[in-house]
Amino acid sequence: MPHTHSLRVDRIACDGHGVCAELLPERIGLDEWGYPVLPDSEVPAELLDHARRAVAACPVLAMRLEPASQRPSSRT
Repeated sequence: MPHTHSLRVDRIACDGHGVCAELLPERIGLDEWGYPVLPDSEVPAELLDHARRAVAACPVLAMRLEPASQRPSSRT
């Protein structure tokens, strides 16, 4: 299952509406205050449309979906 995109949340912009978790519960949970928690930010191809809807539905535009090529490489 290839991961072509990653979800990112701007924690400063986020107001904790929870719309993203309703639209993409497979990848987004909510903490006790209603803010998104992304245990795994990688988005498999079969969830890409749902991820796009979650990003578009964010009322404060705090989410983004980045292609794999834009992710920073890890340094060892």
